[in-house]
Amino acid sequence: MQNLNNYFVDNAKVMAKGQITLPKDIRSALRVGTGDRVTLICEGDHVVLINSMDYAMKRLQKEMDGEAEKAGLFSDDDVVDMIMEMRVCK
Repeated sequence: MQNLNNYFVDNAKVMAKGQITLPKDIRSALRVGTGDRVTLICEGDHVVLINSMDYAMKRLQKEMDGEAEKAGLFSDDDVVDMIMEMRVCK
């Protein structure tokens, strides 16, 4: 394994059923273990491998970007006020 600045370079062998074993340093960097899921993103002739929980959170954050402002929430106090209003209405 080779560490070049902020990324790792390593190799894995593709087995008969298309399976690979992720090297330990890669698993550690992705914070994945037995039973965890990873997401593969194909970009041309490159594949990006990302922890599925991290990927889902990044997608959610991207989709929610600007929604608080649209709802008139500009501060923590605005959020607390909205929650208090919702509790009173129930």
